[in-house]
Amino acid sequence: MGLHSYICDDARDAAAQCAAKILELLGATLDTAPRASLAISGGTTPKLMFAELAQARFDWDKVHLFWVDERGVPPTDPQSNYKLAKESFLDPTRFPGRNVHRIQAELPPEDAARLYAEEIRNFFGVPPSELPSFDIIHRGMGPDAHTASLFPGEPLIDDRTNLAAAVYVEKFHQWRITLLPGVLMAAKQTIMLVAGEDKAEPLRSVLHGPFDPKRYPAQIATHDGRDVLWFLDRAAAGQLK
Repeated sequence: MGLHSYICDDARDAAAQCAAKILELLGATLDTAPRASLAISGGTTPKLMFAELAQARFDWDKVHLFWVDERGVPPTDPQSNYKLAKESFLDPTRFPGRNVHRIQAELPPEDAARLYAEEIRNFFGVPPSELPSFDIIHRGMGPDAHTASLFPGEPLIDDRTNLAAAVYVEKFHQWRITLLPGVLMAAKQTIMLVAGEDKAEPLRSVLHGPFDPKRYPAQIATHDGRDVLWFLDRAAAGQLK
C-alpha cells in the first residue's frame, strides 16, 4: 500500500503506461468478478490515454464506464468530457452503450447531479448510508491542484457523505457536476495521470507539502497510506524529490 509513481518520458508515454495499467487492473478484476467499474476524467492527456485504450485488444462487454466530472454542457458540445471519450474511445471500440453511465449535464445542474447519484447507487446497489466503491477511478490534476471539479476553497471538499454535486466554478463561469470526496476515497484503486511543466510546482506541494486538501484538492484520496498510482511525465515530475 502507498504511493507509486511512474515517471515517463513525455505525456504520450505517461498516457500509454496509464492505459496499460488500467487494462491490467480491469483484467484482474474480471478474473474474479462478473463486471468492473471505471470512472474516467477528461482533458488533453486523458485523450491520449483514450487513444491507447481504443487500440487495445480487450473485451469491454463487462466494463461499466462512469465519469469523475462533467461540464454543464450538452453531450455534443466540444467541452463535453463525454464527447471526448465517445469520439476517441467509445466509438472506436464499439463500447456497449448499456455500459455507459454518462452525466446528463444538459439538464439543470442540480437535477443532473441528483440523477447521476441515483444512477451510481442503483448500479452498485448501496443504500444512502453507504458509499459505492469503484474498481478504478482515473483522475488528473490542474495547475491549481484541483482534481475532478473540486477547486481550491470549494466547501464540498469537506463532504464525505454525498456522491455527486453541482458546483459553480467561478473562474470559468460554468456549472459542473462532480463526484465528491467520499466516493473518491472509497475507490479500490486510484490512478492519477498528470503531465506538463505547469503541474510541477503544485504536484510537489500535493505530494510533499502539508495535508491541506482545501488548498490542494488533488490530495483527496491520495494520502493516508492509500494505494495510489501516479503516472507523470518528466515535466510534471521536475520538482519532485
